[in-house]
Amino acid sequence: MAVDYDYIIAGAGAAGLSLVYHLVQAGLPGRILLLERAPKTHNDRTWCFWEVGEGPFEAVVGHRWTQLWVRDRGFARRLDLQPYAYKMIRGLDFYRYMQRWLAQQPNLELRYGTIQAIEEEGQGAAVVQAGQRYRGRWVFHSLYRPPPPRLGYRYLLQHFLGWVVRAPEPVFDPQAATLMDFRTPQEGQVRFVYLLPFDAQRALVEYTVFSPERLPPMAYQEGLRAYLAGVLGLKAYTILEVESGVIPMTDAPFPRRPSPHVMPIGMAGGQTKASTGYTFQRIQRQSRQIVQSLRTTGQPFYPEPLLRRHALLDSVLLEVLYRWGGRGHRVFCDLFGRNPPQRILRFLDEKTSLWEDLQVMARVDIPLFLAATLATFWRRVWPG
Repeated sequence: MAVDYDYIIAGAGAAGLSLVYHLVQAGLPGRILLLERAPKTHNDRTWCFWEVGEGPFEAVVGHRWTQLWVRDRGFARRLDLQPYAYKMIRGLDFYRYMQRWLAQQPNLELRYGTIQAIEEEGQGAAVVQAGQRYRGRWVFHSLYRPPPPRLGYRYLLQHFLGWVVRAPEPVFDPQAATLMDFRTPQEGQVRFVYLLPFDAQRALVEYTVFSPERLPPMAYQEGLRAYLAGVLGLKAYTILEVESGVIPMTDAPFPRRPSPHVMPIGMAGGQTKASTGYTFQRIQRQSRQIVQSLRTTGQPFYPEPLLRRHALLDSVLLEVLYRWGGRGHRVFCDLFGRNPPQRILRFLDEKTSLWEDLQVMARVDIPLFLAATLATFWRRVWPG
């Protein structure tokens, strides 16, 4: 099949833009077509992650913290993350940065319009956008579709409402972000507030819930108001920005190769961590794996490890949150309160050794996690 492009990337969000960046930076030859529904002109999301040193998108990191709080009633720990830093990128800053970068790439085209179909065609694949058919050797897409429920796997949602607020006087500590503050009614679920201070008077405050279903819209607002007034003692404030979202949390496998020349990426490719919802750094890892596979084998489908120990541990933690969500606040306080924070960050990054994993597991509620482990094996072996 004669192809129009070597690589077609459908979707210009975090996954699509990250992949095209890694493809170009690696010096892979070929023509690239990037497809998106419409220009991104507003701040539709915020990405946070941790890393050591500088990453590929350091230029658009808006804020960074080397200390994090984890709080509960009767528990408070301020974590020194170094050499890690917890970083935040605003979606609009990322899109603008990448738009300028894309304009400088001679072998790349960006086209807007609704994507109508992605399908195999001969020795490649084709994408139909706004009635126009484009053919490529490889097609990558970040068009998320919720996977159909499968017996033997868990499905939760991480849903939230966030306000960027400005206080009339200094009330925030800009040196330390709050990863989880459980000083809010749990209602039998994992509920916490996530607080990122920009300076002494401005902060992003998010009311976050892990549960199978979303809450009524007013419940998030009520949770934020109760936290700001009852926990922080902030009676008056101005809401500068609003953001909300839903992140799928599931250990169900995503199809990595739905057809010979099409590959889902990002959230659509299962890159959201099941037990936490973090995605941005996993997108970077996937992009590097795709590029490395293309360079060494000529195709993008990189091999998965045979023994996926961290995936099993992730499923066990998800099982705890699904079955015993009302105890989730204790689980996270144990994880961060009884381990060096660097070990937990490596654990969540799936970079720990077996010995480190055993150290982490020795400091949690062992009967609870043993029950969750047995339940995980049971639902996989006898899913009915």
